[in-house]
Amino acid sequence: MGEAGVALSPDANSTYWNAAKLPYNTKDLGVSASYTPWLRNLVDDMWLGYLTAYKKLGDKQAVAVSVNYFNNGELDLRTSTGAQNGYFTSRELAISGTYSRQLAKNFSMGLTLKYISSNLAGSALVAGTSISPARVAAGDISAFYRKAIRNDDTGGEFVWTLGAVLSNLGGKISYSSIEDSENFIPTNLKLGGGISFSADGRNRFNFVVDARKLMVPTPDGVTNVNTLPVLKGVFGSFSDAPDGFQEEIQEVGLAVGGEYWYNDIFALRAGYNTENKNKGGQKYFTAGAGAHFLNKYSVDFAYLFPVTQGSPLAQTLRITLALGLNKAEKLDVNDTEN
Repeated sequence: MGEAGVALSPDANSTYWNAAKLPYNTKDLGVSASYTPWLRNLVDDMWLGYLTAYKKLGDKQAVAVSVNYFNNGELDLRTSTGAQNGYFTSRELAISGTYSRQLAKNFSMGLTLKYISSNLAGSALVAGTSISPARVAAGDISAFYRKAIRNDDTGGEFVWTLGAVLSNLGGKISYSSIEDSENFIPTNLKLGGGISFSADGRNRFNFVVDARKLMVPTPDGVTNVNTLPVLKGVFGSFSDAPDGFQEEIQEVGLAVGGEYWYNDIFALRAGYNTENKNKGGQKYFTAGAGAHFLNKYSVDFAYLFPVTQGSPLAQTLRITLALGLNKAEKLDVNDTEN
């Protein structure tokens, strides 16, 4: 759905999009795993994996854990003279724990704490500089509002949602002990809205839109912006662009998506994601499908279509498998009831 999901309906992957949605899940327990080959049009050994699980605590609370793993592939290490210096599999990892609570009938918030490890080249000497794995702690704050209007006679329903996520708010990260070598991690602010409509309870249409902004200092070509204090750099990112308000607006990316569900069994999806050409320039369409079966299992598939020919994002796909259970249910591999 174009990578839009802040205000989408809740499921096990809410820990990825907006953890505040977790208390609204209809299942008491959920597990989900995603796999994405990365830049597979260029290389064959880079991939992303995401594993998450949540547990509801009564009707208004939920806890969750998740692991986000990025395998950057094998690096061919070289000395300053170009001589071969071994191989290394570069990898990055984030382990997160989440608590989410419904604070009012239609409003909830979530808090996520995470440990981030980035191991780009192990412990090595690069251009005369000693580097090592970098580690840092960070957190996410999320909010979600959901209002539903139902017609019991027809089974129809209209739902509108709002969401907000401030992610990766934490310390700076450094791969070296050299002074002033620390860098901001990618703190992001996402705001989203959505509507969901079903006239008969069987056919449902969902539409969502997200706006996002990278909350790190904008380089000015003169000073080292990474020396700024964390909070000053993060919240000052709304007004630090060298070209003023026009450049600040360019830093906002958009994602829009829609999906159709038939009887909560089969879904078709499409979306579009865009960034300004001066701020990343990623522009692509997405399409996907999903299915629920046996009232427990689900599978989803998505594919990305870049707007620009020769884009390194060509042939990007994502596969997700998920399981949802209620307290009274038992997982039976021989279960054939619908």
